Amino acid sequence: MVFCLVPDFLNAAMRQYGFLLKGLEQVEGALKKRNIAFFLLAGEPGLELPAFLKRHGAGTLITDFDPLRIKRKWKDDVGRAISVPFLEVDAHNIVPCWIASSKQEYGAYTLRPKLNRLLPEFLTAFPALKRHPHSWPGKVKTVDWTAVMKSLAVDRSVPEVTWIGPGEVAARRAVRSFLKRKIASYAADRNDPVKDGQSNLSPYIHFGHLSAQRVALEVLNTLGHDESKEAFLEELVVRRELADNFCFYNTDYDNSASFPSWARASHKKHLKDIREHLYSLRQFEEARTYDALWNAAQMEMVKRGKMHGYLRMYWAKKILEWTPSPEKALKIAIYLNDRYELDGRDPNGYAGIAWSIGGVHDRAWGERPVFGKLRYMSYNGCRSKFDVEAYIESVKKMKLPKTRSPKGYGLPTERTLKSKR
Repeated sequence: MVFCLVPDFLNAAMRQYGFLLKGLEQVEGALKKRNIAFFLLAGEPGLELPAFLKRHGAGTLITDFDPLRIKRKWKDDVGRAISVPFLEVDAHNIVPCWIASSKQEYGAYTLRPKLNRLLPEFLTAFPALKRHPHSWPGKVKTVDWTAVMKSLAVDRSVPEVTWIGPGEVAARRAVRSFLKRKIASYAADRNDPVKDGQSNLSPYIHFGHLSAQRVALEVLNTLGHDESKEAFLEELVVRRELADNFCFYNTDYDNSASFPSWARASHKKHLKDIREHLYSLRQFEEARTYDALWNAAQMEMVKRGKMHGYLRMYWAKKILEWTPSPEKALKIAIYLNDRYELDGRDPNGYAGIAWSIGGVHDRAWGERPVFGKLRYMSYNGCRSKFDVEAYIESVKKMKLPKTRSPKGYGLPTERTLKSKR
């Protein structure tokens, strides 16, 4: 097994690189027990992987599917530089993306029946990984993970978080905890940010420390709680694979060209509407808006590396409301999501932001200023669904992770935020 570590990736900082590398360290150990060699390369995949294959006389290269443009480019670069068979397997989804559908789907309602027809064929148990009968022909040097971490030239002003542990062992523990403590009330609690009702599995699934298929099988094997299981599998399977479908068939997934025509027309019509509030990227990043709920959501992401799923929608829609154009709003939302979220830089993130700001996978609603026909979310609407004040107080009690970098802008501090309000 070979992993090529790129020097920078879509605004990922030490928070994300640290989580990734500590998970890979566990992978190396698990493979070693099964007599499978692990190699860590550093640099551009289009250069490093072909050189590795040639150096070791490899006969075949197999990679995992990913719909993002940058990763598809890496694969194209590698493919042009090698002559051995190069295979791609979609372990990212349960139903391979190109088999689930041959086109971009309008929404969950069009993809869901296609997935349901195919799940019996693809939602199958994994065979046990056996010990490899043949050893690698040569010495395999153990990776010095501490040295790798120190050598990274990434943004260290967004530090790692400690509330969630990386790797397969922690991921399996998190699944067991979710099924034991939360699955029974998931349908009722998942959209309430005050209640700890979400699975918190997305960072593990994003980094490959946990397979969505394995989670789905574990959920289906749990007795009872049918309503909650159905709600959870809708998110894990249908919504998640809808996001991959969107990014795979629409290469403009991170810009406004991906928005449906009705949404683009609505944005154009309301482009000159008066915005009561306008904020800069710095003000957004430092959570310096007039809206205490939005500020709390932003600070939850800054502090924990994960914002509650329901509030991600509110958070993104308010960025649209407080910026001069949907293009600017999209750019800011993606930047903040990718910089602070552990599970940023992911099809789910791009699809969720495009839904919030551009109406992707949604429908036209009643006309209103600034939003036009886009679905609207408000502070008072949130208050009718959960205890907003309790959520804000809970975020205030969260501690900012400590950064070890003396340079750079760094995370906003509570003192800074209080003095600037």
